[in-house]
Amino acid sequence: MLLTVAVIGPAHALKGEVRLEIRTDDPEGRLAPGTVLPVEAPRDHPGPTVDHLTVARLRFDGTRWFAAFEQAADRTAAEALRGLRLMVDTADRDADGPEDAGGENDAWYAHELIGLRAVRPGPGGDTRPGAELGEIVDLEPGVAQDRLVAQDRLIVRTSDGRRVAVPFVAELVPAVDPDSGTVTLDPPGGLFPGLGRAEEAR
Repeated sequence: MLLTVAVIGPAHALKGEVRLEIRTDDPEGRLAPGTVLPVEAPRDHPGPTVDHLTVARLRFDGTRWFAAFEQAADRTAAEALRGLRLMVDTADRDADGPEDAGGENDAWYAHELIGLRAVRPGPGGDTRPGAELGEIVDLEPGVAQDRLVAQDRLIVRTSDGRRVAVPFVAELVPAVDPDSGTVTLDPPGGLFPGLGRAEEAR
């Protein structure tokens, strides 16, 4: 199975360079020039269809990582890559940490969460799951903008086919239990129609 090592951000300057959102603890090793990486596109990605990218350049400015790829020689081509995920095979998992679960102590890989049922907390804080909200269909990495902190989001598909993004923080995602096949969500009012703390308080 493939895991994300970086997500391509906006184009930078004019020579095909892009900013990267790093998802590995060894970017210099995983993204070294000459490395060929499988690529995964989000469902609604508007860019060109590519199945791999070859790293041409990699640099760190002390705060952020930037890269250029052989398949994108100019800014226009680089901008079309925005949102693509650079992947690595799980055989290399020992060198890479899982995607951070909102900065909490627990961390999870996307493939460990996809397919789990999203449920409400039990009545009165009961540890048993409550009403079902839908199914986890993705773990979407956050993209930092300027001074804002990147925040991962769980994507939940409801029974009517709606996709709801839930910030992956302990306050909203109090429990993940792969053994029971559930992720417990305590969403704010308005995130899921008719559900959440705001509606309950009225």
